[in-house]
Amino acid sequence: MARAERKTAQAWLDAAYTRFTESGLDAVRVEAIARDLGTTKGSFYWHHADRGELVRAVMARWEAEETEQIIRAASATAEPRARLRALFDAVAARAGRRGGEARLYIDAEREGVRDVVARVSRRRIDFVAGILVELGFDEREAERRGVLALAVVLGLQQLERGAGPGLTGDSAALTRTAFAMTIAAPPRE
Repeated sequence: MARAERKTAQAWLDAAYTRFTESGLDAVRVEAIARDLGTTKGSFYWHHADRGELVRAVMARWEAEETEQIIRAASATAEPRARLRALFDAVAARAGRRGGEARLYIDAEREGVRDVVARVSRRRIDFVAGILVELGFDEREAERRGVLALAVVLGLQQLERGAGPGLTGDSAALTRTAFAMTIAAPPRE
C-alpha cells in the first residue's frame, strides 16, 4: 500500500474552505477532508491541533474574503452612491460562492463561531450605514437599512439553498431592487 502524501497546512485550509463554501461548517470534517486530499488524518494533525483550530482559520479566511476584500474594493469608489452600488454588485457576483454562509448564521453558536459571525455582521452593517449617513440618512435610519440590507442578502442565500435558484430568479435584478430599496427616501412619519 502506498504511503499517503502529507499535505501542507494551506492545502488543508483550502480544502476546508471549499467544503465550507459549498456546504457549511458542518462539512468541515477532518476525515472527509483527508479523503478529499487523498491523505490521512495524521497529515492534518501535523499542522493543526484540532478541528476547532481549522474552523477558526476557515472563519478568518471567510471574514477576509467575504467582508474585508469586498469592502476594500467597494471603498475604492469615492462617491457614496456608487460605493454602495459597487458593494451590492460585488455581493451579487459572489452569491454562488456563499453556500456555506447560508447555514453559518444558523450554526454559529453550535460551531463556536458566534463571535466571528457577530463581528462580521456588525462590520457589514456599519459599512452600509456609514455610506447611508454620507447620503444624508440619519444614523438610526441608516443602521436599520444596514441591518435590512444584510438580512436581504442572507434571506436570498437561504431561499436559494432551500428552494433552489429558480425561486429567486435573476440575482442581478434582485440586487438592483435591493439597492433601490436601501437608498429610497425614508417614509415621512
